Amino acid sequence: MEKVINHLKSRFVTGLFVVVPVGVTIFVLKFLFSFADGLLGSYLDRLLIAVTNHDYYFPGLGMITGAVVVYLTGLLAANVMGKRLLRWWDALLARIPLVKSIYTSSKQLTQVFQEGKSSYRRAVFVEWPRKGVRAVGFVTAEVEREGERLVVVYVPTMPNPTSGFALFFREDEVYESGMTVEDAVKFVVSGGVVVP
Repeated sequence: MEKVINHLKSRFVTGLFVVVPVGVTIFVLKFLFSFADGLLGSYLDRLLIAVTNHDYYFPGLGMITGAVVVYLTGLLAANVMGKRLLRWWDALLARIPLVKSIYTSSKQLTQVFQEGKSSYRRAVFVEWPRKGVRAVGFVTAEVEREGERLVVVYVPTMPNPTSGFALFFREDEVYESGMTVEDAVKFVVSGGVVVP
């Protein structure tokens, strides 16, 4: 009997490790689809009812329209007049108190993703928050201040790598981790579970 229980328990746990990531992925994708479709979908449905006098619902119409709006915004931002409009828009949003902090933060975050992997040069270890404790960090820049060469290291918080600390270290305080940037990101996002 104990053998059967152990067998059932181990297979259940194994199945759980397969089903949970799939379930979370489906949940997140469904949420994102519903959110993206809901932004414009309800307005488009009302517009279709007003134009055709029929109650139509097209799943995904809001998402498709949103994708078209994003594409057209990209077209606009790529020309001279569009760049001027965007600078004006940035300046306008930077003057509104609550909007300023949210907009500026999200803009900085998108710029990090836009720069891609080039923003993280290499994964390193640094002694932080105190001596004897090593934290994973990413070298983002190397600067010279008052004749001393310093390395800027971004130390992310786990499991959300979008928040963290940008710290200055001397070159001799930065240790090679032996990890690629991708491996270090996996380590941080997994909360240390995935150790390369």
